[in-house]
Amino acid sequence: MSQNARRSSPPRADARIEGIVVAAFGRHFEVRTATGIVRCHTRGRKNTYACGDEVEIAPAGDGLGVIETLHPRRNLLWRSDAFRQKLIAANLSRIVVVVAPAPRFSSLLVSRCLAAAESENLSALIVLNKADLVDNLPAARERLQVFAALGYPVIELSALANADALAPWLHGERAIFVGQSGMGKSTLINALVPEASAATTEISDALGSGRHTTTFSRLYPRDGDGWLIDSPGLQAFGLAHLDVAALEAAFVEFRPRLGQCRFRDCRHDTEPGCELRAAVAAGLIDARRFAHFRIILAEIAAARRANPSW
Repeated sequence: MSQNARRSSPPRADARIEGIVVAAFGRHFEVRTATGIVRCHTRGRKNTYACGDEVEIAPAGDGLGVIETLHPRRNLLWRSDAFRQKLIAANLSRIVVVVAPAPRFSSLLVSRCLAAAESENLSALIVLNKADLVDNLPAARERLQVFAALGYPVIELSALANADALAPWLHGERAIFVGQSGMGKSTLINALVPEASAATTEISDALGSGRHTTTFSRLYPRDGDGWLIDSPGLQAFGLAHLDVAALEAAFVEFRPRLGQCRFRDCRHDTEPGCELRAAVAAGLIDARRFAHFRIILAEIAAARRANPSW
């Protein structure tokens, strides 16, 4: 046998391997392939990939590779302000918004997450974690009632005790957990996917808020039963990439009344004959949700003024 025949052949320069991005940090990624995890980078300064992206990579030896091709996405969850955007996850089927009685959660942030889900035609549910914190539980329930009244499922549980109530909602789903820091997202992941060993931490009593335990998104497969993504805690969720019509449609209670204002370009502010404001006055649209809409709408308008390229 010749020396060349004995030597193992390196991968061809044009070889491609299909995989799914399971972790994204900076311009470095982990891609899960049929033969294992490959640590990948992109060519140049390109950074346009997210957890859940289906890609083709070129192997570079020693468990390394280069992402070469992005397959078409079915959807993309991302956040943006006037000058920055952050890809969160792609090819999802469900968003799980995790809140807790303590630390106090932001209802506005919940509305932002739900609007992002609606804009990408994703189903959404809300998990009220840490239901064992009984002193704070009634107030948390009251604040979530506005979302439950719109048809969003609200599930109560304590991830440290038992997360089984959530399992049926995740069967076969490609789901992402989102929410503020300290809500227990990583603890939920650990309960549902024990091998994940996601980092968790105690709440900082001094600050009254959760420490960031997840610094980048990570995808966990579930034995052929879909997958879960743990994402970093959110303190902001800009929606500058949505136009006015998309934002209106992302508030589900607005949909039956859209197009019924006196003026076609109504901004639902001081214009006469605004159907949405009339519905708020009549108690048909919750005033808090309408306030959330107005806040997000003002942010989008400010972003468009600051960066007309939107």
